[in-house]
Amino acid sequence: MNESLILQGRRLGPSELSQVAQLIADHPEWSRYRLSGELAQRWDWRSPSGQLKDMAARSLLLKLEERGLIGLPARRWASPNRMRHKQVPALDPSVSQEPLQRPLTHLRPLEVREVSAECPADRELFEALLHRFHYLSYRSPVGANLQYLARERTGRPVACVLFGAAAWQCADRDRHIGWDAARRAAGLHLLANNSRFLVLPWVQCAGLGSHLLGLVVRRIGADWQRKYAHRLYLLETFVERQRFAGTCYQAANWIRVGQTKGRTRQDSPEGTHYQAPVKDIYLFPLQRHFAQQLCQPLPNSQP
Repeated sequence: MNESLILQGRRLGPSELSQVAQLIADHPEWSRYRLSGELAQRWDWRSPSGQLKDMAARSLLLKLEERGLIGLPARRWASPNRMRHKQVPALDPSVSQEPLQRPLTHLRPLEVREVSAECPADRELFEALLHRFHYLSYRSPVGANLQYLARERTGRPVACVLFGAAAWQCADRDRHIGWDAARRAAGLHLLANNSRFLVLPWVQCAGLGSHLLGLVVRRIGADWQRKYAHRLYLLETFVERQRFAGTCYQAANWIRVGQTKGRTRQDSPEGTHYQAPVKDIYLFPLQRHFAQQLCQPLPNSQP
C-alpha cells in the first residue's frame, strides 16, 4: 500500500505498516495483547496524561486486519471487559425524592461539580442517579468523559450531565463542519458529545435545563483542557424526536443542523438495516471559527 490512511487518530503510511507487519513476523508466538502493548511502546503512543494507549493500538491492529493489511495470531481468550461486570452503585436512601417545585430563582446559585476524576462519593451518586432514572440507563462511560453533578443551593441534587466521545460518523454534522472522512478521523477528539442529560424526575423548575447547559458550556473547555490537555471546539448532542422537543437546547442557543437517518452500527455492508429512533442533531460551537480550525489541512497533505 503506497497511500497513507488514518486509524485511531494516527496517520499510517508504508513505513508504519511495514513496522507493524515486521513486529508480527518477528514474534509469531506473541498474543494480540502483547503485540498491541509492544506497538504502543515502540511508537511511544500515550494519552495526554501519559498513559500508554495499548487499547488504541489493539483497535488499530484489528482494523488493519479487517482491511486485509496484516494477519494477527488467533485469539487465545475472550477479551476482558471490566465494564461488563461493573456494579453500579446503589442509590443512597438518604437522597430525598420529595417533589421539588420552585422557581429557578429559589434554586440558584446551582453548584455544578465535575466528578469524573475526583469526589468518589459524588461520582457514585452521579452513576446511581443516571442508572436509575435516565431512560437509556447508564453503566460506565467509555473513553474521554466529563461528569457534572448539579445541586440546588441547599445541597439537593437536581441534575446530571455527561459528556463523552463524539459520534464517529454523522452526515449532517460533518456537512455542517465541512469535514471529509480524513479530517474527521484526525479531528474527532476535538468534539465532545452530550450523551446523557437528566433533570431528576421529582424536580419541576421552568428554565432549569437551559440554565444548567449554559453553566456547563461556560466551563467545559477549561475542564477538558485540564483533564485531557487539549482544546474542544464543538459540542454535539442527539435528541430523540419521539420523546423530546429539544426545548432546553434551543433555549441555550444550541443549533439544530439536521437529523439522523435511523440507522445503527449493526447495519451490514450486505444491506441489512436495523431501525433506530430518528434524532435531531444539535451543535454548540465553543470557538468562533470552529469550522476553520477543524478543517485545517492535514499534516503532510498535498496542496
